[in-house]
Amino acid sequence: MDPESRRDKITEILEKSTEPISASLIADMLDVSRQIIVGDVALLRASGTNIDATPRGYILNSNDFYDFPYVGTVACKHFFDRLREELYIVVDMGGTLIDVTIEHALYGQLSGPLNISSRRDADLFCEKVVSDGSQPLSNLTDGIHLHRIGCRDEETFKLITEKLQAAGIRL
Repeated sequence: MDPESRRDKITEILEKSTEPISASLIADMLDVSRQIIVGDVALLRASGTNIDATPRGYILNSNDFYDFPYVGTVACKHFFDRLREELYIVVDMGGTLIDVTIEHALYGQLSGPLNISSRRDADLFCEKVVSDGSQPLSNLTDGIHLHRIGCRDEETFKLITEKLQAAGIRL
């Protein structure tokens, strides 16, 4: 398959999916290496295709993906040893962690998509941090970070922030 046809196929795969798909899975589907897919996605993005990279894989950016009745932002401070606890509090109370943002001294605001809405998502994220030897963005800012949290209503968001405050995670 030529590179242009492969990129068309990647777009088609992502259009049909409602969940993120890993580069490895797409590579297996197209019988190429993961690195080829990563490069193709970079080229697709450069050509204007709105593809988000989440901890669980790629997904086409759609306005519906983050369509929650209420979205609030909370400031938190903790290190990796409390990451899972933070994520569990949010998802157990019915929220979805849309993304994480930090204020970097050199680059300004840096954000990363999360789309974590269950304990399973939280576990997969934490396992990926450990297995990849990656570091959460908040490590660059002494543990301080923001989360946008999608909820069914403002009351749910208030309950989440109260739980995070009680746990000593919310700033």
